[in-house]
Amino acid sequence: MERRDFLKTATATGISAAIPLNPQTPPASQPTKRPESPDMIYRELGTTGERVSAIGMGGYHLGKQKNSAESIQLLHAGIDRGITFLDNCWDYNDGISEVRMGQGLRNGYRQKVFLMTKMDGRTADEYNKQLEQSLGRLQTDMIDLVQFHEVIRMEDPDRIFAPGGAIEAAIAARSAGKIRYIGFTGHKDPAVHLRMLEIAQNHSFHFDTVQMPINVMDAHFRSFGKEVMPVALKQGIGILAMKTFGDPFILKSNTVQPIEALHYGLTQPVSVIITGIDNTQTLDQAFEATRTFKPLDQTQIASLLARTATAASEGKFELFKTTNHFDGTAANPKWLG
Repeated sequence: MERRDFLKTATATGISAAIPLNPQTPPASQPTKRPESPDMIYRELGTTGERVSAIGMGGYHLGKQKNSAESIQLLHAGIDRGITFLDNCWDYNDGISEVRMGQGLRNGYRQKVFLMTKMDGRTADEYNKQLEQSLGRLQTDMIDLVQFHEVIRMEDPDRIFAPGGAIEAAIAARSAGKIRYIGFTGHKDPAVHLRMLEIAQNHSFHFDTVQMPINVMDAHFRSFGKEVMPVALKQGIGILAMKTFGDPFILKSNTVQPIEALHYGLTQPVSVIITGIDNTQTLDQAFEATRTFKPLDQTQIASLLARTATAASEGKFELFKTTNHFDGTAANPKWLG
């Protein structure tokens, strides 16, 4: 089924993209204060002024339950306990993930969260079509953060920043008040992230966030933590960590336990760890990790990395780096436009 035909909740009227890139263009509104729980850790999101939960709820997993009621119940449980950062994407589960999240954000829940989703479109036209659909599915007139999804090819930054590229639509959407912040994601190679940051600087554009794999194996192979994180921190970009468990191949290596993996991620200078929560057990696990968290010292980190070094050396448990197993846009190039 074509994504654009899946849910006719929004028209693709598009936003004028004919405006220059301007790093001084402010977000649509000032930082929003949200309720915080003593059961959760909260951190600054880069230099945006936003405070968000250090655990983010992964949107893909909220489309895996048998029915929407289960997904909504899980979403509400996470928010009620203190999660304020929500992840999603236009293409997750044929749009089901956004639809269910939109249903779950009714009745005052939208005001409690920082809502993020992602667009696959590399052209302004395709970005606009996808954004309008996401706004409709999520049942909101404004999304806090929209990120360019799966920046995994060396040419992706060039396409996004080309004349008529998606960056023009994103800036226009921000000016129109449809989105507040702009970021990008990717999981393949740190060289692609560095190129995206370089091309952004060449265009005098500042990203608010960057999402990348940060986990106990990353340090040993194509390391985003070693290569990209210092650059992002220097530029004041909020770091969103993902692939903590390798979906779930890192855990299958039998070298680390879930709470250890979460504590490692929380020790890093990241704003949020986005993790898949598809049942109450994984939700409880996330809150147990925050309840028991104390930053790991250098000896503990060294021990953990030594334990994972051999398994991590060739990237065989980080399949998102070494295979196309997680590359939705590679399997569906039409999504790029």
